[in-house]
Amino acid sequence: MNWEHHAATLAERVTDPDSRWRDAVASIPRHTLIPNWWERSPEGWTLHQGENDPERWAQVAYGAESAVTSVGGHHADHAMPDDHPLGLPTSSATLAALVVKMLRHGRIGPEHDVLDVGTGAGGLTAYLSHRIGDQRVTSVDVDPYLVDAARDRLAGLGLHPSIDAVDATGPLPGDFDRIVSTVGVRPVPASWLAALRKGGRLVTTIRDTALILTAWATPDGGAVGHIERDWAGFMGTRHGANYPPGPVEVFKVARDAEGEEVSTGRYPVADVRDGWEVWSFLSVSVPGIEYDYEQRDGQRTAYMVHPDGSWARASAPDFGPPTVHQSGPHRLWTELERIRTRSMVEGGLPLYGCDATVTPDGVIHLSRGRWSATIG
Repeated sequence: MNWEHHAATLAERVTDPDSRWRDAVASIPRHTLIPNWWERSPEGWTLHQGENDPERWAQVAYGAESAVTSVGGHHADHAMPDDHPLGLPTSSATLAALVVKMLRHGRIGPEHDVLDVGTGAGGLTAYLSHRIGDQRVTSVDVDPYLVDAARDRLAGLGLHPSIDAVDATGPLPGDFDRIVSTVGVRPVPASWLAALRKGGRLVTTIRDTALILTAWATPDGGAVGHIERDWAGFMGTRHGANYPPGPVEVFKVARDAEGEEVSTGRYPVADVRDGWEVWSFLSVSVPGIEYDYEQRDGQRTAYMVHPDGSWARASAPDFGPPTVHQSGPHRLWTELERIRTRSMVEGGLPLYGCDATVTPDGVIHLSRGRWSATIG
């Protein structure tokens, strides 16, 4: 593989000509960090091995997509070709454009000690180490295998940052000028705020949203900043190899049951997660919702469930008005339509660009004009 050409092309695509990250992106053979990965197929998750398909390997490593490297704690490095694991992705090699975006928000200089939360395949750690020197870089991940693999592969590139297997919601290995997280949190772990030095800067996403929180450390042990007029989404923090099971039984009910309330919806059925601003606002307003969406033979159906037993199902042919079934303490589809109406009437929602204050215990207070919300 002519990786130098691919890396140079990637750098031109995801950085500006004067970007301080351009040389790092162009200098890292990113494919060596992703030798194996999972892709969805009709059979489920299917293993891909780079050495067996160099062209696809180059597309994944230097293209505009993230590569899932672990599903339900089942690492692609340990898989056999006929394995088809079930479950959610538990690690990925984040696409380079998104990595660079998070690094840019970090406002990182050569004098800063930086913590990378969520080692994954090691791409962000590699770019950091190349640019500011590996002695200033610490990376943590909850998965010991990912830590070992990234350490070995980065060492093969001549990079030797400190990489530790740590549950990032607990104590961290040191204190830092910058913390850049490629996992979503809700609330911000108090240990992150405690580890931020005076004048330190935090960059993370809020779990189950597409919101990027940037904030500067304050003397009281908290932080003050805002939600960027930008977006990103990452897997949430976890405490072990896999995430706990979701509300499977509630999903079963949502697929077939007659709702306590049946009505005709105002708006066409859509996958809520594709409308990042609406999805994020709904997640802030009613945290804990999980979603599913399917489109078959012109029929579009969306499902929403909540841990408290609330559920909603909306179905319609193409873009027609949907039939909506809802049950439980929350009327989830009603709440979604309220937010969609507000967005249309006001020309947007007050999330992006809003002020953010993080208390020392990690609770996030958002405000913009007369609107406010608390994420704890």
